[in-house]
Amino acid sequence: MRATRDIRTAVVKPVIAALMEDAGTGLDYGTRPDRLPGLLTPLDRFFVRNHAPTPRLDARTWTLRVEGGGVRRTVRYTYDDLWRRFPLVSVVRTLECAGNRRALFGAEHDHRFGGVQWGRGAIATAEWTGIPLRDLLEPAGLTDAAVEVMPEGLDEARGRRPMPLAKALAPDTLLVLAMNGEILPPDHGFPARVVVSGWLGAASIKWVGRIEVSDRPLRVPWNTEDYVILAPGRPAVPITSTPVASLVELPWPGRLHPGPQTIRGRAYAGEDRVAAVDYRIDDGPWRPAALDGPGLASVWTRWRFPWDPSPGAHVVRVRATDEHGRSQPEATPWNDLGYCHNSVLPHPVLVA
Repeated sequence: MRATRDIRTAVVKPVIAALMEDAGTGLDYGTRPDRLPGLLTPLDRFFVRNHAPTPRLDARTWTLRVEGGGVRRTVRYTYDDLWRRFPLVSVVRTLECAGNRRALFGAEHDHRFGGVQWGRGAIATAEWTGIPLRDLLEPAGLTDAAVEVMPEGLDEARGRRPMPLAKALAPDTLLVLAMNGEILPPDHGFPARVVVSGWLGAASIKWVGRIEVSDRPLRVPWNTEDYVILAPGRPAVPITSTPVASLVELPWPGRLHPGPQTIRGRAYAGEDRVAAVDYRIDDGPWRPAALDGPGLASVWTRWRFPWDPSPGAHVVRVRATDEHGRSQPEATPWNDLGYCHNSVLPHPVLVA
């Protein structure tokens, strides 16, 4: 099935500057950290990361094909099949692009990395409703030789990225049909996308039309040339989970009035759980922030602390720690593509 699109625009949903940050590519828009009203990110401000314009797909003619050397037979599903034949489950999960904060990574090293110049907004959370991927693979008859599963998108870039069979069979790896209780929007993968819990956003392929189950490791640009940690003198390492990091729910730089108030934010640790968040004002001591659930792996955690700031220029620093004791570093080690930046950020705040 060929994807069709309206050449007048690269994305479908309205992009409003009051809600989203333009990354400057015409394809990619970040969630504004100061416009997060609750645990779930509303659809109108959920970040968009596209490798090509959003395709306009017709669910009446769309099909999903499961095939490859790791299955006994090819299976095809229609859109109606997915809704009628399989039980649906819902999970809350956070998605983060591995390139999130790339512009800040560049500022840290006085270098402009290639790729989308994200600030802090390539991260968001939704309730995803769909079918466990393992339920769709089972009718194809997995063989003992099956080792990897690779969803492939119907966009012009043919986005695709393999995952180990064990990850594909995890109960929270889904083929998603709905998002925050609504039919999946075009920019977020209609008619169906994969959500791979805790992994970088590039693994959660949108507009899926084909799933290959292989009997050998698969090498594609998305796990050999891009979305890898590449450093001088070292082989490329495909990114899976993203490291623990945090954000403050204020613009950059922030502006506040004097007086008692609550500073809020989010912390996320990929496949792991956020265990603690600490904050520091200017040169003061590190203090613990309060955590506001849900305290689950693969979902961001909300945090808060009270502050009665005096007028003037201040710097707020926040440091999250995951359940294994790994905390955000003062500086992120260099990698050539500017991925997985998770340094403690000196967030400037003017109080006046």
